Amino acid sequence: MTEQEQENIASAPDLSAVVIPLLKGVLYQESDAGLWNSLLNLHIRLRDYVAVLGLELVLDEAEGYAFLRSRQVADDDAAPKLPRLVVRRPLSFPVSLLLALLRKKLAEFDASGGDTRLVLSRDDIADLVRVFLPESSNEAKLIDQIDSHLNKIVELGFLRRMKPATGQQGGQAALFEVRRILKAFVDAQWLADFDTRLAAYQTLLGMAAGGALEDE
Repeated sequence: MTEQEQENIASAPDLSAVVIPLLKGVLYQESDAGLWNSLLNLHIRLRDYVAVLGLELVLDEAEGYAFLRSRQVADDDAAPKLPRLVVRRPLSFPVSLLLALLRKKLAEFDASGGDTRLVLSRDDIADLVRVFLPESSNEAKLIDQIDSHLNKIVELGFLRRMKPATGQQGGQAALFEVRRILKAFVDAQWLADFDTRLAAYQTLLGMAAGGALEDE
């Protein structure tokens, strides 16, 4: 047995320990430093391994996250098309709008050169959306719907719900950290066309009037 084969066998358990969490979702450096270090050490072999499954590794060392996505296949690629291991999740219009607004807010935050973590209250997020709604919108209904959509975005992993400070559990407004992985899903080119997209969103919201934030 060659030295390379022995090395491959020895590292196989470590590779499995990284692949399995990635197949379940996003891996964050802050969540498990040991697993993150294993990922960095094995990422070349990991890329080769998941490629066999029709997946590619997205790794951002600077931002501290990694995830798997389906490998892009050209239309003229003669290779047989594999079943998707990473399921696409269709998003409702209001969730898409909120993600777009949060991505713009994150870009503005990064440009300001401040802290590395963008934390927004529920009221802050509601204010982002409110400017796109008719003035006659029902405020209580708006907040209820935003709560529902925020829960979905938390589930998708683009927001993290912050725990209330000690002694303030009852009166502190809900706080959310905007996860930086959002940058990988809403890229710079998409953001460059943001104003045009928001104008289209605003037109659609105006047409929908009072029910603008109801799920499709």
